[in-house]
Amino acid sequence: MTPPIPVHKNRRRICIVGLDSYAMLASDGGKYVGGEAVQHVLLARAWRDLGCDVSIIVFDEGGMPPAVEGIRVIPAFGRHAGLPGLRFFHPRASKLVAALAKADADIYYQSPAGVNTGITAWYCRMTGRKFVFRVASDSDVEKEHGRIRFARDRMLYDFGLKRADVIAAQTETQARRLRTNHGLGSTIINMMVEPPARYAKPVPKDIDVLWVSNLRSLKRPELVLELARQLPDIRFTLAGGPMPRGQTYFDDVAAAAARLPNVTMLGPVRYADTGMLFDRAKLFLNTSSIEGFPNTFLQAWIRGVPVVSFFDPDGLVQRLQLGRIATSVDDMREALRGLLDVDAYRENLGRRARDYAAREFTSSVAARYLDLFDDERERLGAASGETIR
Repeated sequence: MTPPIPVHKNRRRICIVGLDSYAMLASDGGKYVGGEAVQHVLLARAWRDLGCDVSIIVFDEGGMPPAVEGIRVIPAFGRHAGLPGLRFFHPRASKLVAALAKADADIYYQSPAGVNTGITAWYCRMTGRKFVFRVASDSDVEKEHGRIRFARDRMLYDFGLKRADVIAAQTETQARRLRTNHGLGSTIINMMVEPPARYAKPVPKDIDVLWVSNLRSLKRPELVLELARQLPDIRFTLAGGPMPRGQTYFDDVAAAAARLPNVTMLGPVRYADTGMLFDRAKLFLNTSSIEGFPNTFLQAWIRGVPVVSFFDPDGLVQRLQLGRIATSVDDMREALRGLLDVDAYRENLGRRARDYAAREFTSSVAARYLDLFDDERERLGAASGETIR
């Protein structure tokens, strides 16, 4: 058995509350991996490399090691543990608090929006720790939190949001809506992207249009199939598995895709293996109805692949010419056709995208969080007359 990672009291201790993050950390391709799990693990590795003691609180899957890649793994409770009506209190709330205490961190980082935001904020207030909440989607800053199912959970999320020491927003749009809807300030901090692999030989660009996401209705994979019907000479590849309790929806999309000769549907793909798909792609397609700042945009851009999307975070795609933005399916069809027909134009957009991602979404993002707390310590020390060392 791998021995536990020692905790050094003279080093910064950071705990990430990301219950779905273990599959990403352990490179378990058989489990659901969401966009926030990707960010949790990339940040955990970066903070580890900066000399911090890092832990992640995750669902208890059984038989888990005490650490992976030098990052402590703290199981909280089973994904389906407890009796309906009672499990909020035990084991979920009680065991999450126990896991927070076991982490014994200086800083707790949590996303996405939900009940765990409130529990983590409460624990930090009770113990004098710092709490960072990361906005994961534009829906997190809605006034009524309508996408959170239960009223209790909406109340706890609102409690936690209002008690975060730092709210990290992805975009100016989210920061503005936080001010308007909740009267809260935030700091815009970029996401992280993993550098692409280096290959001995050039990778052939044999995927015209790539679409990568976990399959659920708000991602609208059926629009990809409609575009494929209208563009029979263009090759589309879809990668992504079903969401929990979403197998029927996945099967319906897979059956429709199988009837189209220019569509390849790969099903679940390990995050570690999606990089090769982006390397092979000429364009990346996003058809989602709501987003925050998609990890997939960064995976595409760092490899010089332009994006075609309905969604444009802070107008970056149009303003910096990192791809094309569409307002309808017809518009999207013409954008795909136009970019694939003119190689020089598409490759120029790709170079812009690669330069932008490499400049703005590197490991310096992790240091930015630490700098925020150092700045606060200096401000408080100056106010009290203390010397900060």
